[in-house]
Amino acid sequence: MRVLIVEDHEELAATLALGLRREGMAVDVAHDGAGALSRTALHDYDVVVLDRDLPGMRGDDVCRALVERGTRTCVLMLTAAGAIEDRVEGLTLGADDYMPKPFAFAELVARVRALVRRAQPGLPPVLAAGDLRLDCAQRIARRGGHRLELSPKELAVLELLLTAEGAVVSPEELLERVWDEAADPFSNVVKVTVSRLRRKLGDPPLIETVPHAGYRI
Repeated sequence: MRVLIVEDHEELAATLALGLRREGMAVDVAHDGAGALSRTALHDYDVVVLDRDLPGMRGDDVCRALVERGTRTCVLMLTAAGAIEDRVEGLTLGADDYMPKPFAFAELVARVRALVRRAQPGLPPVLAAGDLRLDCAQRIARRGGHRLELSPKELAVLELLLTAEGAVVSPEELLERVWDEAADPFSNVVKVTVSRLRRKLGDPPLIETVPHAGYRI
């Protein structure tokens, strides 16, 4: 899951990014509307967490531009104005959800995950392959009934592979969906993470390497 936080308050943006990364999400940050639009033109984000009260180009204009592009990215709008009229206006602009500040971080995480689930209506809450089970809400993986100790990145890779339902997922797609823009595209981070995940999943092997194509379960 890849998320873009658009927030001009740099300390708040950094705090939100750190928290969402700990939840296993790939997170990029923009501090103004122009930066948000340039990043959304480069990457396919699952969710944009958008501050409505940005300097210069306001969050309303960013949301409107994303809608006009026809992007499938979900927009969760944040604002200090929490009146019903403000919420209605934000949703009318095309936002998919709306949260007034201040808010509880746990609720933000739950809303981001809910938006992604709604965007993928056929995705079950528990993904499975053989004796492997991944609870997407609780972020817990088990094989043969035994819980696996996986890092957030390993869980995210596993989720993407299971979601593909046997189709091959390329290293480029894994890098795009699981890592943020700070990741070096020329590094072997995907290969190393898949190798570590494969080792933790145990035998018989579940992850197949398809030469010159990618990986699949």
